[in-house]
Amino acid sequence: MDALTEALSSSFCVTKEANSTSAPHPRLAQYKSKYNALEQNERRRKFLQEQKQKRLNYVNHARRLAEGDWTGTDSDEEKEKQKSQQQDETEEEEGMEVEQRKKLPKHYANQLMLSEWLVDVPVDLGTDWLLVVCPVGKRSLIVASKGSTSSYTKGGYCMNRFPSLLPGGNRHNSAIGKDYTILDCIYSEVDRTYYILDVMCWRGHPVYNCTTEFRFYWLQSKVKEVEGLSEICRRNPFRFVSLNSISCTTESIQKALAHDYSFSVDGLLFYHHETHYTPGTTPLVGWLRPYMVPDILGIEVPQCPLTTKPDYAAHQMQQILEQKKQSSQVRPADQDGRYELEHLSTPDAATIKHTQRPDC
Repeated sequence: MDALTEALSSSFCVTKEANSTSAPHPRLAQYKSKYNALEQNERRRKFLQEQKQKRLNYVNHARRLAEGDWTGTDSDEEKEKQKSQQQDETEEEEGMEVEQRKKLPKHYANQLMLSEWLVDVPVDLGTDWLLVVCPVGKRSLIVASKGSTSSYTKGGYCMNRFPSLLPGGNRHNSAIGKDYTILDCIYSEVDRTYYILDVMCWRGHPVYNCTTEFRFYWLQSKVKEVEGLSEICRRNPFRFVSLNSISCTTESIQKALAHDYSFSVDGLLFYHHETHYTPGTTPLVGWLRPYMVPDILGIEVPQCPLTTKPDYAAHQMQQILEQKKQSSQVRPADQDGRYELEHLSTPDAATIKHTQRPDC
């Protein structure tokens, strides 16, 4: 069994995306790998440049999400891609009924902006980045339109429909067809609460191409305008509470980790303040567990439940600190700036399970 675990941990990969949060943190992986110290920083720079050149019509995109009207949006390239995918299906998929295939999500899938593990700490972390403390829950796309509110998973499946006090979310406040709202939320079933992480559209005004700093400010001001949104009632069966953002200075991070929250904390999201809301995984949003802050960011943190390392991470963190000390003394590098990070052992199954983070 140990041999099987070792083989799987060194060869099995759940995603091809760099620094995906559905896999263990690269600096927690207990196997030999080549790691480019400039890779994530370089991709951040390219993402900031590319977002300035994008010409996506966010008004029409938000309207289609709200109204569910996707007529004429399939390009010839997309149709060819779908055709090739159908030809490459396995025998099991070939036996699937046509009605089942039509029910698979499409337009509402991959609409959320997802993070990467924060591997390369930005030099401007304290000045150009914002921090959001996230509760335990499921990532959800919320669309309030036509007198109803729908909750979708990251994969595009509609999990629930209900009335809400969001603009366009119930038949009493949706007299005007342009009143629709699109939010990025984390749903806590325990609290019966949708914690609002980000806003893409409010009352028909899309803010996809606005900076994170503006979106967070606008979200806070708009939520305050809706009375009763954070309370449970007949027209609002789920609470909607906006999450606060803070600067990423050492003092503010220490204060955030020592704070007593009303929800169970899952992790920390780091947003570059100039990034636009871009569906898909981006290096401009980083993810860390609270106990990783001292080792990854290199700052002292208060001794509290959030910063206490779980049993499965204690041995790993000790290895990382030893390896980090050795690599700081001698770093074998080639012309491309690559160096080999060698750890002492292979992670066990429990470690792989607990370091995965599929939702952010």
